[in-house]
Parts: sequence; structure tokens; C-alpha cells
Amino acid sequence: MSRPRILIVDDDPDIVEVLGDRLASQGYQIEAAADGIAALEAIRADPPDLAILDLMMPRMGGMELLQKIREEGLDVTAMVITAAGSVQRAVEAMKCGAYDFIMKPFNPHQVTLVVGKALERERLRRRNRFLSSQLRERAPGLIGDSAAMRGIVTTARRAAESRSTVLLLGESGTGKEVLARSIHMWSERRDAPFVAVNCVALSEDLLESELFGHEKGSFTGAVQQKVGKFEQADTGTIFLDEIAEMKADLQAKLLRVLQEHCFERVGGTRTIEVDIRVIAATNRDLGRAMQEGRFREDLYFRLNVITLQMPPLRQRRTDVPLLATHFLQRVSSDTKRRVERVSAPALALLQRYDWPGNVRELENIIERAVVLGEEAEIVPDDLPAYILETGDGETGSDGAFHDRVRHFKAQMIREALKEAGGQQRRAAETLGLNPTYLSRLMRTLGVRE
Repeated sequence: MSRPRILIVDDDPDIVEVLGDRLASQGYQIEAAADGIAALEAIRADPPDLAILDLMMPRMGGMELLQKIREEGLDVTAMVITAAGSVQRAVEAMKCGAYDFIMKPFNPHQVTLVVGKALERERLRRRNRFLSSQLRERAPGLIGDSAAMRGIVTTARRAAESRSTVLLLGESGTGKEVLARSIHMWSERRDAPFVAVNCVALSEDLLESELFGHEKGSFTGAVQQKVGKFEQADTGTIFLDEIAEMKADLQAKLLRVLQEHCFERVGGTRTIEVDIRVIAATNRDLGRAMQEGRFREDLYFRLNVITLQMPPLRQRRTDVPLLATHFLQRVSSDTKRRVERVSAPALALLQRYDWPGNVRELENIIERAVVLGEEAEIVPDDLPAYILETGDGETGSDGAFHDRVRHFKAQMIREALKEAGGQQRRAAETLGLNPTYLSRLMRTLGVRE
């Protein structure tokens, strides 16, 4: 965890030295400014964890500085230094936004106590902001009672008790982020931030700024200093989704964070120390990516301490009713629709389908059925046509009859594609199918273009 930074703002060098030495002995990083103007520039560039301001200074005093901090919305906790007999001024400063005050001459014990309280308040304030954002974005917990899911949960709980890096593998939509959040909530870091980053959603330059932050003026458009995700996740967990898509330069920087627990912001020189737990995820074959030179071998071994493989939904069909009921209840509540259950025939169809989009696809289908359905329960007619296509026999797709049906469908698609010169849209017209449904059916049946 990085040491808290304290900015002492006073035009008296003796005061700065005495107060700075006292706080440095407590393990804090100390910076100094001789007046309010210099302090304002420093706070704009890189807000400290705490600013201690003298009220009487040349050029800009502490009271005016407090007003500027409030007007510009700068995120910093401030305290004031006041002389004995000037308590009224300190009260006025607190009305302007100061958290507390320190009386001159300094009492070492009081300084330690008041500064400690201010920094604890700042720590709690930042944590509450993160927890509030997490509550707004919270994903559902792990749902499922299949043997595959019970095994995942058992291993994940044991992994959560350690400080080790975790690598999550599995197809898109299997719930890797939900598992990452669960590991965080089961760990000793549960009260600290959980920060998720999608490594494929941003360009390389934007991802670097998102992860490490940047200093004001470090590149065109950097109009103010930005704190990155690694810094935001300090003492907590950072989840790096789609890690295989990260470019080589960023992989090297991530390796340093894993090895040394420190980094610099883009355009910055100050080394920032962090205490974080990294959980990474990918749906790619990292072994193949290493062979092709797209993923660093040393980074792979740093990430691959504990590996968990999320099973696709088609391998845990017994969990489909539990998941469907969960999504039904959530969507019904959100949309104020009174849909009470999924009918048995609809459930049978859902369990028979192969779910190329996994849990995420099931969630979307249930939401569609709730929104568009007209009954108090979801019936087969509320499901998409390609789900109904799976209902041409007994429940389950493991029997000889269903194997032959699947083989026949795959053969028809291959022949249509061959006649269409490999063009899916023309093949769909030949077969009388919607092109989107044909694409899904090809994935389900394992038909390649």
C-alpha cells in the first residue's frame, strides 16, 4: 500500500521543518509549498491525501486557498494551522471546508492524533465512493448446483483465502467476472475496492491511461491529472478481463506491477506503490498466444498461479432452471411485470439448447421473454425461433436419434454453404433460415465456414 502524501503549506520554513519531521517519522510522504498559489498548482497537478494549510501567508492565504479548492471541486482533505487565540478563524476555515485544525505551538501527540483521524476519514471517504459504485454495478452471485459449479466454488473459496494471482479461463458469457467478484467478496479484501477493466474495450493508449493514470499535459487532451485503475484498487482487487488482448508494451508494464507492486503514471516520474490482488481472465488459448509471440511467457507464469476453468453452460444443463428463475425474478422486478415462472415445456427447451452465448445468452432470452410475453409464465411461444428448433424430440440431445438429427442438419448446412460459395447469407436463403439463426446454428453444430 502506498504511503499517504501530506502537503504542508506555510511560508515559515521552521514550521514546515518541525511539522514535516514529525509526520515523516510516522511514515508519511511530505511535500511543501510556501504559499497558497504554489499549493493550488500542486493540488491541481496531483492531489495529496491531506493538505495542512497556514491561514496567514503572502500572495494567497489558507482561507482563500480553501475557497479555491471548493470552487474548483478539487478532491483533497484539508486542515488548517492556527495560533493560540485564533480559534474563531479556525472555525471559519472549517465552514469553508477544512476538516480540522492544528494549534500552534504544536503538541506532538495532538498532531499525530488529528492527522491520523483526517487520513482515516479520507480513506473511508474514498472507499465509500467505490463501494457505492460497486453496489450500482453489482453482478449476481454464482448460481448453480451442478457438480462442475460445486467444484469451481470449492476451489475459488480456497483461492480467495490466499493473496495469490488468479487466472480465469472460459468461453465468453460463462460468468468469469461474477466469479472474480465472488473471490474478492470471500477474501480479506472484501471491504476494499473491486475494480474491473475490460482490456479489449479501449485502444492501447487509452488502456494505458486507464490502468496507470496520467499527469496533466502528458498528452493532447490530458487537461487534468487522472488516477488510474491500479491506484484506485489499492488494498483491494483489480480484475483484468480479456487479458490476452493486451499489447506487448502494456504486458511489460503489467509484469512490473505484479513483480514490484509499483508504477508511474503516464507522463509522471513519481513512483506509486500499491497493494492489490490481480485476477485476470481470457477466453483465448494463452499457450497458443505465447507460441505465436502475442503473449509474454514470463507474464503468463506470473498470472498462472491459481487457474480456474469456468464450464460452458452446455456442460451444466442442470443449472439452467436455477439461472432462468433467477433472471426471471430480477427482470420481473426491474420491469414491474408479474411473470411468476418458466413453464415446464419452456424449461425443457432451454435445457436442450447448447447455449453458444452461455449464461449471458440465457439472461438475454429470459429478459426478452418477460418483456414481450403476455402470460403469467414464460411459455415456448415466448422463446426465439432458434430455441424452438431444438424441440423436435425427447428431452436431452445425447441419444442416437438426436445425434442423427444433428448430423443431418450439419450436412444440410455444409451443402448449402458449398452451393453458395461459402456465403452465409445466400446459404440462409437457400435453407429458408434467418442469417443470424444460421450463424448461431453453425456454432452450435460445430460447422465451420
